[in-house]
Amino acid sequence: MLQTRDLIWTLLFIGCAASIQVQITPTQGEISVGESKFFLCEVVGDATDIDWYAPSGEKIVSSQDVFVSRTDESTSTLTIYHATVDSSGNYKCVAKSADKEAQATVQVKIFQKISFKNAPSLQEFNEGDNADIVCDVVSSPPATIFWKHKGAKIHVAKDVRFKIMENAHLQIRGIKKTDEGMYTCEARVMARGEIDFRAIKVVINVLPTIRIRQAEVNATADIGTSAMLACDADGFPEPTVTWLGRPLERACNNVVLETDEKYSLNEDGSELLIKDVTKVDEGDYTCMAKNKAGEKEEEVSLNVFVTPRITYLNNQTASELQEHVTLTCEASGEPTPAITWSFGPRVFTEREQASWTRPDTYESLDGNVVVRSDARVSSLTLKYVQFSDAGQYLCTARNPIGQDSKNMYLEVRYSPKIQGPVTVYTWEGNSANISCEVLAHPGASVVWFRDGQQLPSANTTNIKIYSTPTASYLEITPESQNDFGSYNCTATNVIGSESKEFLMIQAEVPSAPTVEGVAPFSSTAMVNFEEPDSNGGVSVLRYKVDWRQPGQDWSSREFEVETGTNQIILTGLKPETAYEVKMAAVNGKGDGESSPSTPFTTKPIHVPVMMCPGEPSAPKLEAKVQKKGNALKVNWVKQDDGGTPIKHYLVRYKPHVSDWRPEIRVPHGSDHVLLQALDWNTEYEVYVVAENQQGKSKPAVVSFRTAMQPTAIPVGGSGLGTGAIVGILMVVFLLLLVGVDVTCYFLNKCGLLMCIAVNFCGKTGPGAKGKDIEEGKAAFTKDESKEPIVEVRTEEANPPTQDGGAPTEPSETTPLTEAEPTSPDTTSPVVNSLPTAASNSTPGASERNTAAAVESAKSAAEASLPASAGSKDSGPAPAGATSSSTPDVGPLVDLSEGASLTVAPPKAATAASEPDAKAAEPKESTGSPSTASTAQAEYDHLHVQPQPTTPPPPSPNPHPPPPPPCNLTPYADRPAGMLRLSSIRLPSS
Repeated sequence: MLQTRDLIWTLLFIGCAASIQVQITPTQGEISVGESKFFLCEVVGDATDIDWYAPSGEKIVSSQDVFVSRTDESTSTLTIYHATVDSSGNYKCVAKSADKEAQATVQVKIFQKISFKNAPSLQEFNEGDNADIVCDVVSSPPATIFWKHKGAKIHVAKDVRFKIMENAHLQIRGIKKTDEGMYTCEARVMARGEIDFRAIKVVINVLPTIRIRQAEVNATADIGTSAMLACDADGFPEPTVTWLGRPLERACNNVVLETDEKYSLNEDGSELLIKDVTKVDEGDYTCMAKNKAGEKEEEVSLNVFVTPRITYLNNQTASELQEHVTLTCEASGEPTPAITWSFGPRVFTEREQASWTRPDTYESLDGNVVVRSDARVSSLTLKYVQFSDAGQYLCTARNPIGQDSKNMYLEVRYSPKIQGPVTVYTWEGNSANISCEVLAHPGASVVWFRDGQQLPSANTTNIKIYSTPTASYLEITPESQNDFGSYNCTATNVIGSESKEFLMIQAEVPSAPTVEGVAPFSSTAMVNFEEPDSNGGVSVLRYKVDWRQPGQDWSSREFEVETGTNQIILTGLKPETAYEVKMAAVNGKGDGESSPSTPFTTKPIHVPVMMCPGEPSAPKLEAKVQKKGNALKVNWVKQDDGGTPIKHYLVRYKPHVSDWRPEIRVPHGSDHVLLQALDWNTEYEVYVVAENQQGKSKPAVVSFRTAMQPTAIPVGGSGLGTGAIVGILMVVFLLLLVGVDVTCYFLNKCGLLMCIAVNFCGKTGPGAKGKDIEEGKAAFTKDESKEPIVEVRTEEANPPTQDGGAPTEPSETTPLTEAEPTSPDTTSPVVNSLPTAASNSTPGASERNTAAAVESAKSAAEASLPASAGSKDSGPAPAGATSSSTPDVGPLVDLSEGASLTVAPPKAATAASEPDAKAAEPKESTGSPSTASTAQAEYDHLHVQPQPTTPPPPSPNPHPPPPPPCNLTPYADRPAGMLRLSSIRLPSS
């Protein structure tokens, strides 16, 4: 290209001869502000001078911004450094040679790129201000500005709070915390397609807010306590919290409180702890919260109170009937305490002090006590002193934060006052005390007289005197009618004396109680009576009840007196039988007269419809709170058993407002349950339900309340130390262990003594020969309470038509036969011997109950042995029965007197029946013998050998059995008293 250009210039030179030509390269230029650029001026021809001229027409002289240089004879360079807007215009290059001149012009244009002159990247505003987000843009030509928030373009038409100002700033009126975030200021020059932006972070500062936890804080002075003042501050940025106050009144103005010996601040300053509060700490404290948005203040008041203190009181001594004795009490405290007085249970309050004489004076209703109060001093005045006014008076100072009490003693000197019951009842030979209780200050001496003669005298050997500091007791054992009459007690001290006559009267037997009515049942009767009009002077101890069938001898029983109970229950009666009953009261003197006899007739045995067994009747309940106060004994009397023996009793109890406690199952032979460890002073409900094979009775309900919890009173003067008591307990424990070991040796052939006898003496213990015989009988008898009871039970899983337990009253409620089993595979029942609980037996009644128990055992065997324990005489087996099926004919039962209970084993029993017998073992035993003895009795088919003596004929049953469907036929080839129990089938329901 250089050669081509030279060629062109050569041709031009030849063509133009001596003319001069000038050319500027480039011909025009655009320069942005701040840029640098040069222009080259080339001359064709001989030129002596080449000069550059500015747009203003002035010759350009080289400087820092504009520089002109001539590289050779034909070229010159113009350089513009860091162009500015003023650098724009037409620049000329002029070439001269003698009289010839040539020039060329170049136009220089200066333009401004987009630049952000003032657009801070972080701009902060206060919430609620009219915010002006600054973004100043410089460009040539001027740029168009667009605003974005969080990447989205802002449309001012949609939100009137946003506005783009003339200077392109973004204004937000009433800016909110939600307006906080990143904003984008974007500039565009459409002519050049130039674009640029700046990101601006807008932060909204929020003025602090203060939440006072407690506007008023109360504290007690002078007890070493601290007071906590607290305020919680919110805002953005997080405010700093300071506390202002006047510490110890030393500053006139509030000062900033800092952590020291008196004050303590937590990390963020929100909690101010004032230590060892005193009265001078009371006042207002300021919580100040401050941040960039501003500051906020709230006040917390500290109220300091002073606990009342009684600072003065006085004791007084007075004589009876003395006038105007005054007790004074003075107290301090803040606020000013109110002072009250009390004497024993009597409190002299403003309610009682209703008769106002002055606003600060109160007078009691009886007019004898006047209380006056003046600021912090109160006085109690007794107008007329009586002996009963002596004692401790309590002065109590009380304000809203506490109280203080102190006792003062009023000593009253008075003559003796004799108290005690005037009349004493007793009888000949029974000692009685006449109590002469003396109140006197100072103490008095007591003397007894009769007919003017001081006691005891030489001829009164049946009289003794016992004395205590406050009473004298005259003990008299009447020997004849002459010992009854009047006795005088005289008490004397330095103030005076007093005498009182006491009477000793001979007691009589009580009058007869009144039988108000009799509520009979089948085997029991409830007798309601009214207490006798006269007890003879001494308390009634017992009630004697006599009853009989007309024309027969009277039966008697005595019942202890129970407070609040006027009912007596007679048991052991016969159903559908006429009786008469009478009562007499018994006191220490003896038996009183009997009431007229009252007739009644017991009810018949309950026989359900169609002779089918049914549910039993609810028992009759009687509740007795025990001496402990939180224990209860609930007695019940069995009613009709529905034709099926009672299996057991179910007991439930609960406090009145609580849930039921776990159910208690009591054996059928029991007649009570003892509930212990109950809650004190609590209302309880008790439900008792009787259950037989057919179902449960309706619940019998009784309610009661336990006693108040007693206050433990220490008993002193026992004379025994802790070591002595522990030694006695250890000796008793060792003796008990020895007794148990000896008992085990003689009864069960076990224990330490048995081991010694076997290992060293080679003996097996007494009665070892008869042990096997005893074990064989264990399935039927177990003598614990000397009242043997034989119970015939089956597993609860058996069909409901089988007997579930032994009847307690066989002559009244037990059917003679059982229903047919529902399936041929039904197992035989197991005979369990359930001993009567010792707690239910009556002392001295073992002999009377033995015969009844034997009779009960016989009836149980008659009623409860099912037809499944058959013999060769049994009828045909049901269809489908296998060789191991149980026959339908019952075993033989010997009911004759004098013979032991005999159950004949089945003759056709096979080895396959043994598993069935095992399956019939009861899952649940209530008082039965050991499992081994029960199983042995089951495998022996309940067979106990009869006595070798000839059995007498069976005793007649006083109550005929219910009519058929029961089939009872005697065995032709068996002794008298042996019956065949044939099965029956109940009609379908």
